[in-house]
Amino acid sequence: MPSLAFLGLGLMGGPMTLNLLRAGHRVHVWNRSPDKLSAAVAAGAIACATPRACADAADIVLMCLFDATAVETVVFGDHGIAGGEVRGKLLVDHASLPPAATRAFAARLLAQAGMDWVDAPVSGGVSGAAVGTLAIMCGGAADHVDRARPALAAYASNVTHMGPIGAGQTTKLCNQMLVGTNIATIAEVVRLAQAAGIDAAKIPGALAGGYADSRPLQVLVPRMLNGWDRPIATANTFLKDLDNALAVARDTGTPLPMSSVAAELFRAAKAMGWGDDDGAKVVDLMRPGRVGDRDSG
Repeated sequence: MPSLAFLGLGLMGGPMTLNLLRAGHRVHVWNRSPDKLSAAVAAGAIACATPRACADAADIVLMCLFDATAVETVVFGDHGIAGGEVRGKLLVDHASLPPAATRAFAARLLAQAGMDWVDAPVSGGVSGAAVGTLAIMCGGAADHVDRARPALAAYASNVTHMGPIGAGQTTKLCNQMLVGTNIATIAEVVRLAQAAGIDAAKIPGALAGGYADSRPLQVLVPRMLNGWDRPIATANTFLKDLDNALAVARDTGTPLPMSSVAAELFRAAKAMGWGDDDGAKVVDLMRPGRVGDRDSG
């Protein structure tokens, strides 16, 4: 097996790394907050002091960071990947970035350090990362994607090569458009049912197997009604991705009316101080009651 590095062991990256270790991979790890490395190190990962040290020790570098700013800093900043001995190695980026930024970063890394890039955003949430059933949509050269597949198989059940660099990111934006607008609609369904005197908790079961059934419906209605222990995906994440989709839409002249509305709901949730909460929190924007009353219910 090639030696691996994994950078960014947050809600998604932590369980993804544990699955790599369970599959028998040798994994070097780095995280901006070192305390988040403890579970991976206890499972056999090798902690590194910098992204560059991780990249120097690995054949394939996997990253799961929040946004383009974090990716640029880890790759090109002080003690970043690009400053290491990485010529001929492969970087696989699981972050959700604007496609144009991905293409620019990939060209810059290849010119500066001779390292190839695959954009590989994921879908499936924390639960999918934990049980190894993520869907990964890849952009890059076909042989580079194939080179990464054995590692990706540790935490993904579906890896699809979508096209050249940036194609994976565009596909992830399509994914987030579907999920984000779905969350907004499900929130409306919950509030309408409650206002009309229907037990909203029965809706997922009543619609199961029908044309309106979906995994988001089954997962989100209970969360909207009963709360959650930890977020699946935050309002800030959906806002970032929907804004990126809207930017591509402006560049391509594509109307996105439903995604525009969903983005504004997540923007309102952020303005209410709920940006780091689960995206399902948008249901509280529609709760009847006094203006400014932020209680869940």
